[in-house]
Amino acid sequence: MSGVPEKDDPRQTAAEYFQRAYELQMQGEYQQAIELYGQSIDAFPTAEAYTFRGWTYSFLGDYDRAIAECLEAIKVDPDFGNPYNDIGAYLIEQEKWEESIPWFQKAMIAPRYEARPYPHFNLGRVYEHQHQWQKAKECYAMAYSLDRRYVAALAGVRRLRAMFN
Repeated sequence: MSGVPEKDDPRQTAAEYFQRAYELQMQGEYQQAIELYGQSIDAFPTAEAYTFRGWTYSFLGDYDRAIAECLEAIKVDPDFGNPYNDIGAYLIEQEKWEESIPWFQKAMIAPRYEARPYPHFNLGRVYEHQHQWQKAKECYAMAYSLDRRYVAALAGVRRLRAMFN
């Protein structure tokens, strides 16, 4: 066993595996984190566990596997926004800019999503890459309006403003 005690409640067991996996992931112990996310999923599958296991695969540069994990997360809970945004981000990493757009758009309207600025910012990155300056600026501005602490979004707005002054 990996340091997480068995419980009678599968949700509690899954949550404990998930928490330990997240801690290991943040420490850079990716293979161990992947295993514990798997144990969390075995105990009680959640969109969060699939998404975070995908995120861990992305740290290893395995974007295809990361995307596959996010697709599993969407099957478990299509309302959860994180996997949509993450798929888009992984596609950007693979330089599949155009393919990423619908994923960010889906993340923007997902009913259960707390990180609302991210898909707007990421879509801004796509538009900036495509030289669609006005659309990019609008996306960055929206991201910043959703979180005034999101300095990367503010930097995007300022960078694009400066280009045209």
